[in-house]
Amino acid sequence: MTAEDFVAWDAHETIKHEFVQGEVFAMAGADEGHVTASLNVAMALRTHLAGTGCRTFMADMKLRVEAADCFFYPDVMVTCSAADAADPRIKREPTLVVEVLSPSTAGYDRGDKFAAYRLLPTLQEYLLVDPESRRCDLYRRGGDGLWVLHPVEPGHELHLASVKLTMPAAALWAEMPQPAADAAPATARDAARRQSSPP
Repeated sequence: MTAEDFVAWDAHETIKHEFVQGEVFAMAGADEGHVTASLNVAMALRTHLAGTGCRTFMADMKLRVEAADCFFYPDVMVTCSAADAADPRIKREPTLVVEVLSPSTAGYDRGDKFAAYRLLPTLQEYLLVDPESRRCDLYRRGGDGLWVLHPVEPGHELHLASVKLTMPAAALWAEMPQPAADAAPATARDAARRQSSPP
C-alpha cells in the first residue's frame, strides 16, 4: 500500500491504523492511566498555548513523517506551523511530540518510532511519559542537531523548553490511578503469609 492509498483507505475505517513503509497496523485501545496522562499533558499545553498560533492535538490526529514513509498517531503533539494549520487532516511539522508508554509499546516508542520522529526537521522535543514509574524521559534536540536526554524523576516538575511550559508533578500526574507495581509487594506478602500459615 502506498501512502496515498493508505490515506484514502483509512478515511473510511472505524478504527485507527498506523502506516509504516507500506505496512498497516491496527491500534489497540489504551487503559485509564494512559488516557489520563495524555489528557493532563494536552490540557496543560492547550491552556498554555492559547492565542499563540500553536495548536495541541491528541491521539486522533495523523502525523506524517515523509522521510520515514510513516503515518503515526502521537498521544499528544504541538505544531506551530502555518502549513499544518491549513491541513485539517494531517500534520507534518510538529514542534513537540509526546508518547505515553505502555508495556506493549515502550520498546517501539523508544526505538524505531523515535528514529522516525528524529527525521522531522521541525521537532525540538520528544517526551516519553511512563505512568507506571511516574518518570519521564525528555529528549531535546541541541543546537548541533544531537538529541540529549533530560530525565524527569518522580515528584519533579517537567520543563518543556520547546513551548516554554513548566508542569508541576501534581499537574502531570493528577487523577492518575495507582501504578500496578504498588500492588505487587502486598500480593507477594499475602502469598508468603498463606504459604507459612498452618492449614
